[in-house]
Amino acid sequence: MDLLRARAAAAPPRHDLSALPAVEALVAVARPEEPMHCLRPAAIAGAAAGFVAGFPGETLYAVKCNPEPAVLRAVWEGGVRHFDCASAGEVALVRGLLPEAAIHFMHPVKARSAIREAWQRHGVRDFVLDTAGELAKIREETGTLAAGAGAAEGLGLFVRLALPKGVARYDLSGKFGAEPEAAAALLRAARPQAARLGLCFHVGSQCLEPLAWRRALALAGEVIRAAGVTVDVVDVGGGFPVAYPDVTPPPLGAFFAEIEAGFEALALPGAVLWAEPGRALVAGGGSVVVQVQQRRDGALYVNDGVYGTLSDAGAPGFVFPCRLIRPDGPVAAESQDFVLFGPTCDSADRMAGPFRLPADVREGDWIEIGQLGAYGACLRTAFNGFDRARLVEVRDRPMLEGEASAA
Repeated sequence: MDLLRARAAAAPPRHDLSALPAVEALVAVARPEEPMHCLRPAAIAGAAAGFVAGFPGETLYAVKCNPEPAVLRAVWEGGVRHFDCASAGEVALVRGLLPEAAIHFMHPVKARSAIREAWQRHGVRDFVLDTAGELAKIREETGTLAAGAGAAEGLGLFVRLALPKGVARYDLSGKFGAEPEAAAALLRAARPQAARLGLCFHVGSQCLEPLAWRRALALAGEVIRAAGVTVDVVDVGGGFPVAYPDVTPPPLGAFFAEIEAGFEALALPGAVLWAEPGRALVAGGGSVVVQVQQRRDGALYVNDGVYGTLSDAGAPGFVFPCRLIRPDGPVAAESQDFVLFGPTCDSADRMAGPFRLPADVREGDWIEIGQLGAYGACLRTAFNGFDRARLVEVRDRPMLEGEASAA
């Protein structure tokens, strides 16, 4: 039996965890010489279930965070029924894999063909916009130009509100969103065509400050009052953080409490809350096993890097949990910090870490690097031809046990 075979998109989810291998045992048998991506479906399903149970509204999984079919199945198993898609490809993937899913096209700038395909072929009815031009494009490509036709067809229109620059690890304030006055005008323009009208925003990825959502909701309330129209949905976006070795975020409950209080303060009868988590659901559910190809003092040359699964370990400087796997013998009790270099010929393929490992790490050892279920394998490139990797589902717990993953 080949434990490293690729998983087909149509394969059913696995419920028997005893049938799944453990990472260390798998390495001992397979001795992989290419990066090995390890998915933990139980951890993903548990994190999804915890978020769905705790968030005071509807949960939309942000597919861009990890579109692997096994991940989508695990999120579904955890109770998520709504999916935030950003392209025609993501829409088609979710519809083909999960026919009963509710799909929402939440990218503010879309190709006309993508709008048509989502509307006509896949039954998508919700679309985000942040300009009058995008509103016109959506109405034209959905065939809902006639007054009130969009509402009759179930068209959902969501205005993306721009937020001031915040303190999130990845600031998202510069590319999308309408300024408050423009957002209010867009709400007024969209209301007659919308069966469902929403206002959405994003505080930034890996945001550690619960009050950021409270402030954003207060601004959303000002915009809604200025628009003078009924809003059906307030979408607070994603950005919910997870733990890393150098980061311990507040519990998710602190974020949910601020969101619920901020939403209640808006006093919007009949309106509901949405959220678009990605990292918070899947980060702990993925890791990569790399092999050491060379050691030079405190630097380790490994077979994956910033052009592969470890993009966030490069310029963004994320610190990831790691452990040494040496099936054939003991490891030193002493440890030290290492820098990693990836396999490409680019000197920028460097990951400062620090990666804390046993001091006697050597060529041929394997290293498992965790918290890569979010924005890990999905950012891989084929640069220098280093695009080969294997995928396996495992039963191990996440390398960092956060609140959601323990749910």
